[in-house]
Amino acid sequence: MAEIERAAAIRGKTMRWSWTEGPTRGDTHEHRFAEDGTVTWRSVRPGAEEPAGGTAAPSAERADYAAVRLADDMYLISYLAPSGFTLTVAVNLSDRTVVGFASNDKQWFPIRGNVEPAGQTAQRS
Repeated sequence: MAEIERAAAIRGKTMRWSWTEGPTRGDTHEHRFAEDGTVTWRSVRPGAEEPAGGTAAPSAERADYAAVRLADDMYLISYLAPSGFTLTVAVNLSDRTVVGFASNDKQWFPIRGNVEPAGQTAQRS
């Protein structure tokens, strides 16, 4: 199996994706792209430093991710969640947009949203 690319501009970063279209419209998810090649994510309140639902962080899901540079400040990111959903998105860091698709073996959804840095660095597990 070939080495999985994890672009330096994504590795070690934390981003919040606020969804404007798709099944999670109105939700915000914080994604932490660790140096070890895994991503964890959790639901958060927009503009909040704590997870949605209170101060105790819910268990974050974890998966391996790929992040490929497409152009200046544009990256293709993909991961397969333990739930069976695959998320594949193009993230434009210049205009802070995210567009892509969420799918599993029975469903497929186009998704769109906004990106904001969460001001944190992902930690190694």
